[in-house]
Amino acid sequence: MPNSRSFLRDIAWQAMRDRGFEPDYPADAVAQVKSTAPFETIDGRRDLRDRLWCSIDNDDSRDLDQLTVAERRGEAIGVLVAIADVDALVPRHSPVDRHAATNTTSVYTAAEVFAMLPEQLSTDMTSLNPGADRAAVVVDMTVTPDGDVTESEVYLADVRNQVQLAYPAVGAWLEGDAQAPAALTQVDGLADNLRLQASAAASLKESRHRRGALTLDTAEGRPVFAGDEVRDIAVQQRSRASELIEDFMIAANSSVARFLERHRFSSVRRIVRIPERWPRIAALAAETGSQLPETPDQGALEQWLRAQKAKDPSRFADLSLSVVKLLGRGEYVVEPPDDPVPDHFGLAVDDYAHSTAPNRRFADLVTQRLVKAALAGRRTPYPDDELTAIAARCSEREDAANKVERQVRKAAAAMILAPRRGEVFEGVVTGASPKGTWVKIRRPMAEGRVERGSKGMEVGDRVHVRLLATDPRRGFIDFERA
Repeated sequence: MPNSRSFLRDIAWQAMRDRGFEPDYPADAVAQVKSTAPFETIDGRRDLRDRLWCSIDNDDSRDLDQLTVAERRGEAIGVLVAIADVDALVPRHSPVDRHAATNTTSVYTAAEVFAMLPEQLSTDMTSLNPGADRAAVVVDMTVTPDGDVTESEVYLADVRNQVQLAYPAVGAWLEGDAQAPAALTQVDGLADNLRLQASAAASLKESRHRRGALTLDTAEGRPVFAGDEVRDIAVQQRSRASELIEDFMIAANSSVARFLERHRFSSVRRIVRIPERWPRIAALAAETGSQLPETPDQGALEQWLRAQKAKDPSRFADLSLSVVKLLGRGEYVVEPPDDPVPDHFGLAVDDYAHSTAPNRRFADLVTQRLVKAALAGRRTPYPDDELTAIAARCSEREDAANKVERQVRKAAAAMILAPRRGEVFEGVVTGASPKGTWVKIRRPMAEGRVERGSKGMEVGDRVHVRLLATDPRRGFIDFERA
């Protein structure tokens, strides 16, 4: 059927192949997983299995990369992030590692998840599942009331997830809009611990924003199925729970970057360069009666974004999307210990290594191996030229993965919009270049190309468009200016 999950799955598999991914696991990787021994306690790892660890992720997440817990340390709060020790079961140069180095990332489509690691690993043996003993790399940070990380330590430990929680339910509880999830109340002391975690996360966030981190509120559409049929595109909303995990992961990634720097290791960093399209961002601000400096300024941009969120919250998601598009994509680069690379413009941090999702991202697995080598007093396992090649590959594959995910989302949206040809929708311009002009509509959330009447459109413009045609198999949605 043209609007079924199986139809969408066919599109996803073809998109994976078209973008150069290996959607299937090689036979030797499958054989490796079958012969992999499960978790075992070994000397040299701290035993932290009695802590109130919990995971907070999407409702349907099965590859759990990190756990969190907090504790009082005088006026400060100790925040511990446990990261799945994937390297313990995926040796370097093994068949599974070679496949991971090829794809470099899990690809999450509405029809199917194409996991970087075979499912028996990513959702079981290396996933921090509730009630299971697992090996982990722990990032242990002390957070002051002002949001400064005054101390950080990295070490190996054994951990046990006490309960798996989900963003929507925990977020609603933290915001006072709902009762505590049943799973949360079943673990004594966990509710108080999560409140302590939320306090530390709020301090971390406020500290970043004082330094110029950007307030952005982007939303993605997610296909909703009724049985096998695509029925709608739901908007995924951020919550205090998702922001809590985001704040902790940023702090942990920065702490890991500084750890590797102290040990004189080159590392793979995640950066967003100073935006080349700053004049267009300034023009958007001018349309609201505000003025930004002629040269990129994080602090001034953040002040304007906060003011606009307070002034017009209903349209802030569209404004955020425009700014994100104009900032440009992130990328992976290598930073030698004595040669700093550019900062991450959007996060206002100058030390940022992806390290907290080794089940899903190859860059994080590489960083984990660097950390473990430093802890063991060994030399770096990756020379700079190899790290540079890995960084370039991860950047290129991330872009390809985004295109696969976007194509499948657009295919689902095209299925839903097919009966609505000729209707007019309000939208915002998300792309404008010689290659074409794109507009995103909100109900249903979908993005399409403006085939007629795009002259003069700029990113951030609010426009009305008429639906001309859809092609689900190719992920095409065509508009004209109305």
